[in-house]
Amino acid sequence: QMQLVESGGGLVQAGDSLRLSCAASGRTFSSYSMAWFRQTPGKEREFLGCISRSGYSTYFVHSVEGRFTISRDNAKNTVILQMSSLNAEDTAVYYCAASRYYGVTAVNEYDYWGQGTQVTVSS
Repeated sequence: QMQLVESGGGLVQAGDSLRLSCAASGRTFSSYSMAWFRQTPGKEREFLGCISRSGYSTYFVHSVEGRFTISRDNAKNTVILQMSSLNAEDTAVYYCAASRYYGVTAVNEYDYWGQGTQVTVSS
């Protein structure tokens, strides 16, 4: 079992950067690929990107590629989403999630979820 807790959300202006953190409980963090999703009211939860167990591989959807990066520190049970060049369309609740597999994009392919953290970008 894992518990995930996101933090770092807030209100920023368009063009700003923001760093989100996801802290995992337990001793099995390094056994999971980690991903970030986001969700806006009335829309399905949207996959953004993921990172492999070792942290050597990452994958991003086109809408955030080049602006967002994912990193992890397995010694600290932490995964980071670094966001830059934010715009109003990035406004959403951001979630981290854990999967036994790397590169999967569907919500039902992830086993554990955080509670989400709100990111609001004003334009």
